[in-house]
Amino acid sequence: MGEVLAVTSVVEELQRRHPKFRVVVSTVTDTGQKLARQRFGEENVFYFPLDFAFAVRSYVAALRPALVVVAETEFWPNFLRVAKGSGARVAVINARISDRSFPGYRRVRGLLRGVLANVDLFLAQTAEDRERLIAIGAAEERVRIGGNLKFELTSKAGPALVGRLRSALNVGKAGPLLVCGSTVETEEAIVVSAFEEVLRRYDNAVMVLAPRHPERFADVVKVLETSGVKFWRRSKWTDEKLCGGIFLLDSIGELASIYGLADVAFVGGSLVPRGGHNILEPASAGVATLVGPHTENFRDIVNLFRSQNAVRVVTKETLGATFVELLERDAMRAQLGRRASEIFKANSGAKDQTLAALDQLIREVRPQWSGRAEPEPVASSRRV
Repeated sequence: MGEVLAVTSVVEELQRRHPKFRVVVSTVTDTGQKLARQRFGEENVFYFPLDFAFAVRSYVAALRPALVVVAETEFWPNFLRVAKGSGARVAVINARISDRSFPGYRRVRGLLRGVLANVDLFLAQTAEDRERLIAIGAAEERVRIGGNLKFELTSKAGPALVGRLRSALNVGKAGPLLVCGSTVETEEAIVVSAFEEVLRRYDNAVMVLAPRHPERFADVVKVLETSGVKFWRRSKWTDEKLCGGIFLLDSIGELASIYGLADVAFVGGSLVPRGGHNILEPASAGVATLVGPHTENFRDIVNLFRSQNAVRVVTKETLGATFVELLERDAMRAQLGRRASEIFKANSGAKDQTLAALDQLIREVRPQWSGRAEPEPVASSRRV
């Protein structure tokens, strides 16, 4: 789902710039599929096939792509070979090589070199990612730095819910509001315990809790029932007032817009060793943001924010105390959010660089399609 969010602005601009081309999007996960269908239309979204040659050939033959765009780095050998062999240009955008995957990629560099030769252009997120791509076998002249598309957020979902929540909070005279997003297994109990510390100081406080994976919603309900803290489920909520409890966001695609309501935000997947999740949504809203110590999946973003004191790193033991500290110290909280917003704005621009590079690839393939029906460029989420 994160990759769908990252490529949304690119997909929409490709559609605007090249109206004679159809842009279709594939995903692997159910959550990514649902969000992509909401954003790009049911008729333009499909599940990516298993990477067997016979399956890939059928898709490529049906779509006849002029341009294949892979988001981030999932190197499916058969797909890349068949796509390139069909005459399509192939680009990997927002490319990154994580700390965890880099050693494994290096061990099979000899095999990867042939796979990566099918890619015409890599746009790496950072200089370090560029160096790592070259180290695992990508041709140096084909690897550029394009920036991080996750700084190009386009939040569309949930504006109606934002208004409803704001009204319910006002009616209940609730506050402060915490938003804890993208939590994973075992984190909810930690977050609820931290919220209980907040309730002891602010008995009208409300926490929006948004688990990362929808298949875990029922499990999280059990955690909340065990805690004894009052809670509401978004799926069953009928706009009653909110005050002194937890609002469980058991829905998809609405979290990003809700961060803007928060006094303090926490981004999950980071209190336990799961690599963390993207902090840019609360940062873009100028919200004081907390993460745990496990943020390997977003190392560059988190390190950038940490270097400018624009995010706070907490542990299981300090989460509750840090919530309370920031809620009690208005100036500290405001400065943390303001610095985050400034960093977000200063790092925009990856979309323009990406589109310029893709436009050039499209210009290179256009001549072969002259006099024929226009092909269908394929824009993809992760793992294509």
